[in-house]
Amino acid sequence: MTVRIFAPAKINLTLHVTGQRSDGFHLLDSLVMFAGVGDVLTVSSSTTDQLTVSGPEAKGVPTGAGNLVMQVVSKLWRGAPLAIHLEKSLPAAAGIGGGSADAAACFRGLSVLLERNDPAFDTDQFADTALRELLDVGADIPMCMASKPARVGGIGGQIEPLAGTLQLAILLVNPRVSVPTPSVFKALECRTNPAMTEMPPDMSDTSAFVDWLTKQRNDLQPAAISQAPIIATALEQIAQTTDCLLARMSGSGATSFGLYSSEVAARLAAQQILDAHPDWWVKPTTLINGEEATPQLIRATT
Repeated sequence: MTVRIFAPAKINLTLHVTGQRSDGFHLLDSLVMFAGVGDVLTVSSSTTDQLTVSGPEAKGVPTGAGNLVMQVVSKLWRGAPLAIHLEKSLPAAAGIGGGSADAAACFRGLSVLLERNDPAFDTDQFADTALRELLDVGADIPMCMASKPARVGGIGGQIEPLAGTLQLAILLVNPRVSVPTPSVFKALECRTNPAMTEMPPDMSDTSAFVDWLTKQRNDLQPAAISQAPIIATALEQIAQTTDCLLARMSGSGATSFGLYSSEVAARLAAQQILDAHPDWWVKPTTLINGEEATPQLIRATT
């Protein structure tokens, strides 16, 4: 049996740091959505456990216990050995999910395998168990588990799904710098910032939503720029592209994004950026509603 799972890039359209717990974890209020670009995971029954990696961003990706995918398997899987292949298209440590998206995709794949093997399998109970277990593996994993638009609070485990679909194109730009998340949080000047204001009731009203979004923040953006000033350059160049509605950094960086009203505008903006910086990672795409991340059973054998 083989399951194919799409692991879309996670985009923090907002990221407000509202406090810090006594154990050092930061409290967040973030609007999280997902993009139509990402990694692809295939999970198959096998005779030995193994993880292989290919793709344009495969260099340096660990294939042992250091990979979050294998940590998910270790925590959640008690069945026969698995052969897992990861086609890596997202840059690592880039503020767009990356390893967390892959780990969440692995959870979805394991759910399908367990359900196929056991008619009495309780999907909801398994998801609840995974939510508790995987928050310790990575704070971004719970928000990636459904890969659907959500307001995320706490340290990442408070997930409030959002209704409606946002009809916007997005351009992702990474200037090929690594910004370690701990360094960004260490450089954060204020850790008790205001939460997001009340969200618009209808995300399909693009004008009202973008207007609201421009009044929100990513509190990690100044701290990340202090560690890697080239992020500011990327943001400036995105903002200067034709028809850009908003330019902002995602997560702890270094990937930034621009929002556009059409895919054509996003593709033209991508070309503008690539003409100036052909070595940067530049991807025009759209925001998705999560259905694209549904696991696909692509082969079943007895």
